[in-house]
Amino acid sequence: MRALCWTGTDQVAVRQVPDPELRNGHDAIVRVRQSATCGGDLPLLAGRTPYVSVGDVLGHEFLGEVVEVGPEVRRHRVGDRVVVSATVACGACWHCRAGSPSCCDNGNPAPDVDEEAYGQPVPGGFGRPRAAGGFPGGHAEYVRVPYADVGAFGVPDEVSDDRALFASDAAPAGWLAADLGGVRDGDVVAVWGAGAVGQLTARAARLLGAARVIVVDPNDDRLRMAERHAGAETVDPGRADVPAELRERTGGRGPDVCVEAVGPAWDGGIRSLAERFTGAAERPPAVREAVHACRKGGTVVVLGEFTGHVDAFPLGSVAAKGLSVRGARPHGARYVPMLLERMARDELRTEHLATHRLPLEQGALGYALFRDRRDGCVRTVFSPDPPPAG
Repeated sequence: MRALCWTGTDQVAVRQVPDPELRNGHDAIVRVRQSATCGGDLPLLAGRTPYVSVGDVLGHEFLGEVVEVGPEVRRHRVGDRVVVSATVACGACWHCRAGSPSCCDNGNPAPDVDEEAYGQPVPGGFGRPRAAGGFPGGHAEYVRVPYADVGAFGVPDEVSDDRALFASDAAPAGWLAADLGGVRDGDVVAVWGAGAVGQLTARAARLLGAARVIVVDPNDDRLRMAERHAGAETVDPGRADVPAELRERTGGRGPDVCVEAVGPAWDGGIRSLAERFTGAAERPPAVREAVHACRKGGTVVVLGEFTGHVDAFPLGSVAAKGLSVRGARPHGARYVPMLLERMARDELRTEHLATHRLPLEQGALGYALFRDRRDGCVRTVFSPDPPPAG
């Protein structure tokens, strides 16, 4: 089959790779209809993710049709249209039973690598390096989905592919941020990043009762999109001192909840307070900015996929201001069914985020557009089949 593979720093190409096969009774094989780029792919694309190898199949946000199921699969049949969670979880371990599938003990077939990096093993995921326990990703014609009854979800007939695709990862990530932040009626929420995850964080916050959501991003196209589709106020860090602006808009207190939704690949041109105090220019500036901007007693949520240690972190501000700092990967099994229901009720619209659509063969162009934010790109959506004319 054809798949979009990593071929070296900032390089991808479509290659022929072996067709996936069922390996145990809980597997399903899904024929991919759509897959999307994501900011979490950019460190891998740049070769900054440990253990990435030439030939690794990219893509962790995808939707498709079931073409084969193992004998133990109960929830899906051949022909079902499903969206697949980006995280591989077993559904049976202590963490899964506690409602935290992104902390699954069994979803990673090579746990020793991540245990060395993070202190404990973390789950597997699609489109991640094989040596780190990942699984071939969704930028392909077919994907093997382990634990299919846990990680694949039937899409309601009234929800289009264009909308349901984002229930794989971006929408669960946005809902996770608002949930971890404890957003409630009347809160003011600030979100760093107006990409797909940032916009869906803003929308989730509004659905959970936030009175105001303020999105920070240097890209005018994305800010206009956040205003239109998420009902957010916006701040361009190139035109304002972000912490001062946020204090001004919140009566001097700062936002109740601050969400970093940009990851390590973007510095946004922000010269954070930590940089002013220490002269440091180490990442992640958006996290430091969020810590300094958040009101006393507030909550900072970190969504970015940081893979290493971070220095020059304002830990003193966390303690002095009594902040809660939380982070996680999206809990697909917890959120996806609810998100699909909201999509079916037209409460959650996501199709506007697919700004560019290309056949899989143009994967290199699609990632270049996404990485460089060219031509107003928010997400590139690939299809193994050529898109319909017109």
